[in-house]
Amino acid sequence: MNVLVDTCIWSHALRSRKPEYEVLVKSLETLIAEQRVLIIGAIRQEVLSGYSDHNKFETLKAKLNYFENTPILDEDYITAARFYNECRQKGVQGSHIDLLICAVAVRLNASILTSDKDFGFYQQYLPIKLYTNLI
Repeated sequence: MNVLVDTCIWSHALRSRKPEYEVLVKSLETLIAEQRVLIIGAIRQEVLSGYSDHNKFETLKAKLNYFENTPILDEDYITAARFYNECRQKGVQGSHIDLLICAVAVRLNASILTSDKDFGFYQQYLPIKLYTNLI
């Protein structure tokens, strides 16, 4: 099964050397080796944002170019809006990008690799799967 990797995981792998993220980074490395990683344009944009140094930006952009953007369909935006409304009705506030990630993952039957605790709340009400096979 493919895995849609959230922005925070890319940030841990590319920017952080904190020991508490080591398992997540190793899991990402394994998924990359197995060619199971998915990325969407919004995540790519978030990862690249904040690099004011042109050389670092270009280096990171080149690394991420290895991964094709997973297409987002019009139906994904509708599903994301429905997911947003369902979560909000249950008292769970979500960001539009998070719920777009959920919508794409559900359509593709992919799990989501994230350290963002909000996805645990979404999972209570949405048919998403969080990647739990951490190394």
